[in-house]
Amino acid sequence: MNFLDQQLSCDVVAPPDRRRYPRYSVQIQIELREDGSDVPIRTNTTDLSRGGCYVELMMPLPVGTHITATLWVSNCSVRTRGRVATRHPQFGNGIKFLEFKDTGEKVLAQYLDAINLAVCN
Repeated sequence: MNFLDQQLSCDVVAPPDRRRYPRYSVQIQIELREDGSDVPIRTNTTDLSRGGCYVELMMPLPVGTHITATLWVSNCSVRTRGRVATRHPQFGNGIKFLEFKDTGEKVLAQYLDAINLAVCN
């Protein structure tokens, strides 16, 4: 390896993480409903944060689809409006949370804070 190759390899920087909140690998029950549909899609999260989640689906929803989601966290149901942010065919969707109902955001934050404390201790 010559000097130029060494210099170039040192200048490569990983792109910054775009996530606003840390995510956790946690499986909780979630029910998704596309806007305008009464048909529930029941599955589990694989990753979860205050800003969204990832769900495995054999038939993922199109990016941009607006949904209502209900998550079961600490014996409480957390309802949120969301939008499909990513789509991986035959694998799943990334969901961005847009608006929480009632105290849902607080319940989710407390749940994730407890996970964070357990991981750090």
